Amino acid sequence: MERTVKPENLNLRDKYVLDVRRADDRNASPEQLAGAEWKDPALLSEWADNLPRDREIVLYCVRGGGVSNSVVDALQAKGLNARFIEGGIEGWKVAGGAVVAK
Repeated sequence: MERTVKPENLNLRDKYVLDVRRADDRNASPEQLAGAEWKDPALLSEWADNLPRDREIVLYCVRGGGVSNSVVDALQAKGLNARFIEGGIEGWKVAGGAVVAK
């Protein structure tokens, strides 16, 4: 199973978009990807089992580093179809992806 998706190749339609930025990083930012649902990565064990099993999950953190890697590992271990955006929300914006005010 692939772990990442390049932002320039990503179509968000029909995807479950998950914002897993740490709370401080998310609070410091005025924006998010359209339709994204924020989940605190520190509480992953409390919400991971409630994610949809019938949709691809695309997640992002700030720059696609440690947070996204650990969350993708945990979700894939649960059998979920999850990948993270290479470069995080910053990479998404550089590739011309749209963001909205949160």
